[in-house]
Amino acid sequence: MPFVDRGKIGVIGICGSALSAASVDALPETDPITDEWQRFYAVPRGFHPNARGGSTTSDLSMLQFDALAHIDEITPRPILFVYGDKVHSRSFSERAYKLANEPKEEYIVKDAEHIDLYDQVDKIPFDKFESFFKENLK
Repeated sequence: MPFVDRGKIGVIGICGSALSAASVDALPETDPITDEWQRFYAVPRGFHPNARGGSTTSDLSMLQFDALAHIDEITPRPILFVYGDKVHSRSFSERAYKLANEPKEEYIVKDAEHIDLYDQVDKIPFDKFESFFKENLK
């Protein structure tokens, strides 16, 4: 489209890789991923009328998805990694950040779990998103 400035396209991605991380990381005895899944996806909070089958979970093809296989191809586009300090997949986010090339930035939300950043608007750092996009989409 001729009216779209390719230098001013930004993307916000919401996880989608927790299952991929879980498939390669050993889980502790108490499974925080299952616990968190139950507190979001197994209740009305995790359902949407436009989602396939009603649930916002994806199909099992995500289990074969290696979210970090092509992370180096994102550059030179800026990447903002946002995750909570209490997320079960923090090690995955930290690994992704280390593997990503510059320019990159990391923002850790205090007192936030993974699912909090889906719909707990008091914890979602909208101001950080705005400043990041304004700075990087000039």
